[in-house]
Amino acid sequence: MRGPMSDLPLSLVDVTILAGEVAILNEVSVTFTGGAPTVLIGPNGAGKTTLLRAAMGLVPATRGRIAWGGRDDAPPDKRAIMFQRPVMLRRSVADNILYALRAANAPGETLQDRTQDLLTLVGLQHLARRPARRLSGGEQQRLALARALARAPTVLFLDEPTASLDPYATKTIEDLVRAIAKLGVKVVMSTHDLGQARRIGGDIVLMHRGRVVEHTPGAQFFDEPRTQEARKFMAGELLV
Repeated sequence: MRGPMSDLPLSLVDVTILAGEVAILNEVSVTFTGGAPTVLIGPNGAGKTTLLRAAMGLVPATRGRIAWGGRDDAPPDKRAIMFQRPVMLRRSVADNILYALRAANAPGETLQDRTQDLLTLVGLQHLARRPARRLSGGEQQRLALARALARAPTVLFLDEPTASLDPYATKTIEDLVRAIAKLGVKVVMSTHDLGQARRIGGDIVLMHRGRVVEHTPGAQFFDEPRTQEARKFMAGELLV
């Protein structure tokens, strides 16, 4: 599961991303290093998803620099992203993972063992032959995690992975995020749930209007927020 830390540290330096004349990200500077998960929080439209896509290499910066392990042109071989509503392929649970492994150029002789390992990691080994589209929402999210991990990433981006899940399924995903982090994978995850951010976040990035407002260790963010925006957000006030 763990590969060389070739994409860390991952740094965005004065990154601006424009959609027409609108700045989706506005001079964002943030660095992600190894260790506990980083959690992105902020209101809708703050730029969290765009930041994840840019860090993955899916969206080019209009201005500024994105560097993976000190390189501007590092191939995304050791990065993976899971979107909020992942698409399930019309095949079995195991075959979804096999497809992801083949797409990642995994050696043929390892495919069956790695498929079983990933199924076991996400707790779906008993559903290996079930059609993926017949899984529950929480089970589909776990399968999507397994497919992302098929790339053996050093950095895993998760965009609101529990947004539509019930509390039990949410806890299962949170437990998996912790387990993945313990394997040495750097997790960068967005959420609207402050309780979840407190439970998971080793460090917290608060975004608002396309900017990074605050980036501090989790305990410090929740106990001693530095900015007015952070205090308002935690009090449940609207950031406008």
